[in-house]
Amino acid sequence: MSDAIAELIAAEGLPESYAQVVEAHWKPLATRIARLPAHRAPLVVGINGAQGSGKSTMCKFLEVLLARRRVRAITLSIDDLYLTRAERERLAQEVHPLFATRGVPGTHAIGLGIDIIENMLAGRELELPRFDKGADDRASETTRITGPVDVLLLEGWCVGARPQDLEALAEPVNELEREEDADGTWRGLVNHWLAEDYARLFDQLDLLVMLKVQGFDAVRRNRALQEEKLRAANPDAAEVMDEAALERFCAHYERLTRHMLEEMPQRADVVIEIGPDQNPVD
Repeated sequence: MSDAIAELIAAEGLPESYAQVVEAHWKPLATRIARLPAHRAPLVVGINGAQGSGKSTMCKFLEVLLARRRVRAITLSIDDLYLTRAERERLAQEVHPLFATRGVPGTHAIGLGIDIIENMLAGRELELPRFDKGADDRASETTRITGPVDVLLLEGWCVGARPQDLEALAEPVNELEREEDADGTWRGLVNHWLAEDYARLFDQLDLLVMLKVQGFDAVRRNRALQEEKLRAANPDAAEVMDEAALERFCAHYERLTRHMLEEMPQRADVVIEIGPDQNPVD
């Protein structure tokens, strides 16, 4: 195990045994990415995975492993493309109240993501946006990227998602949809945007990797762990959710998450099963 990997394991608060995960899963994936045909730079690798599946952690290790191969990889989370809080509030007032909650297609600045890719392809300097989940708003700080980028790791819970068939939208999947989207307007618009703006972004993918959790119950459990970490890191953050708020928040994600778990494994280039301990299943 290299010093860089050992240092990253320690920095992420992971057990030393995580080195086995790196060796068995992330190292072979980095090799596959490094061997992609270099028809453009950057190549765009989509990392799909439900909340708590380990996308962000995996991308940090991929950056280090790819750097060993002289491949410069930069990570962009689709979360960092969220509309500002003010923009979502305006969307909620003018289109549908459920768009006030970040997460579903329609609550991201997809044009910003496409611009980032275009600027990278052109070799221009650019600023990567960052989203502050504790404040539930886009952060003022950005990350400046200079010089050529070989691989863009685009990670997010709905990266690579495809719209549902219209018939599937008829029946609500949970109480939130039954009570607050009885006529299906909100879920219909989510599906529409997924077929339009988001499809244009996801068409940029050269490889789609899916971190496949065991079901939606795992999403609820993993999202609760994320909130605990957020609360520990930012005890004064106003937007850290309690149990009721967390349940409502997850309900916004349920329909599309279940849809992706059912249909995406058949078409993703790489599928990695994630166990209840949030690590890949051997």
